[in-house]
Amino acid sequence: MKIRELAQHWEENAKGRLTKTEYAIHLDVESAARLAAIAEMYPKRQTEELLGELIGAALEELEASFPYIKGQQVVATDEEGDPLYEDVGPTPRFLTLSRRYLHDYLHDMSASSDEQKH
Repeated sequence: MKIRELAQHWEENAKGRLTKTEYAIHLDVESAARLAAIAEMYPKRQTEELLGELIGAALEELEASFPYIKGQQVVATDEEGDPLYEDVGPTPRFLTLSRRYLHDYLHDMSASSDEQKH
């Protein structure tokens, strides 16, 4: 989700899956003031929900901003037959680590859900 899409998302009051992991953060005064303004503008959303969604959108934009760095290995060819080279920049590592942590979180959530059923 893009930052510019968050306001509409907040208006619709959607909710996503949450981990049990909690994070405590200190904001600079300007960021705290902006967050308070957003919380007042969208009172249906808890401040923690707003923070989570802002962080999620920022992470998506950060991932999109990582530079492509052309490697040596050809991994595919395009429709014109030209070689496409592996990305040796930060994106592949970020995606691999993100998938690993997602798997771990989903596994923990599943195990927790199974424990509650018994």
